[in-house]
Amino acid sequence: MKKIYLAGPDVFEPNAIEVGEKLKQLAYQYGFIGLFPLDNSISTQGTPHEVARAIRTANIKLIESADIIMANLNPFRGIEPDSGTVFEVGFATALKKDVYCYAHDCREMIERIRDMQHLSANSMICQGGKMIENFELSHNLMMIDQVVAVDARSCLDYIVKLERGTA
Repeated sequence: MKKIYLAGPDVFEPNAIEVGEKLKQLAYQYGFIGLFPLDNSISTQGTPHEVARAIRTANIKLIESADIIMANLNPFRGIEPDSGTVFEVGFATALKKDVYCYAHDCREMIERIRDMQHLSANSMICQGGKMIENFELSHNLMMIDQVVAVDARSCLDYIVKLERGTA
């Protein structure tokens, strides 16, 4: 069975272990071994920086051991995805891993930002004074081919179809 790393801010949910187990079960139903970041055994001894470094190192090892990365790019603490997840997606891409992402809201980024920030229908500048890119994509242009679904199940459907050559 291929291994699939389940990236995303799900590790910050109050019931993160349960969420991770559900994701792993779902991956198993599709014929994959799910690797969830909280599967790592990390010592909580040491300074916060030492613990953070240990978590990062362990997650990188899980990504390296995976065949596929599936990432939850839903907004996290704002409009954009979790920066740690985005790092994992980029790292896995650099390793030439197959990376597939999902997000509940796949409207074009410009539409989402205008809506969430209550901007005018023709505004090209966000509340922070920065230009809003408009490439007719749901996420940053660096994710052009990676956002393929609206949830984990439909992302796995897509991955399996690709694996079978029927997508």
